[in-house]
Amino acid sequence: MLNRDYLRGVCLIGISLLFAIPALRYPLGDVARAGPGMFPLFVSSLLFLVGVATIIRARLIEPVPMAFSVKNVGLILGSLVVFAITSRLLDMAAAIVLLVFCASLAAPPYSVIRNLQIAAVLIAIAFAFQHLFGLELNLF
Repeated sequence: MLNRDYLRGVCLIGISLLFAIPALRYPLGDVARAGPGMFPLFVSSLLFLVGVATIIRARLIEPVPMAFSVKNVGLILGSLVVFAITSRLLDMAAAIVLLVFCASLAAPPYSVIRNLQIAAVLIAIAFAFQHLFGLELNLF
């Protein structure tokens, strides 16, 4: 039996390494003046730690068998496509709302209130990135 949580941790570690290793080729700079490799390396390191914590947690709790649903994978990939098209044609705030509503079809029970709350938090995070880090995001 494949343990779902263990596989999640391994996948998170693998994804973090896919981004961290190429980030090491770029100059890191320092904290006051970060180089182009600093942000991907920092985020990859955090993702690596989450993966390690997930693997440790999987060893401590009862194993949950791995399940795979082609429908859910299709819904998530489709929601990413809808996000890309909508952010290009309209704006990123509308794209975030559509992303959340489309992706939540893969995780029943469906809740409009929950989806609106998640979308609001994601828009607030994008707004913070836009204003705190000076990113050029087409939010509104």
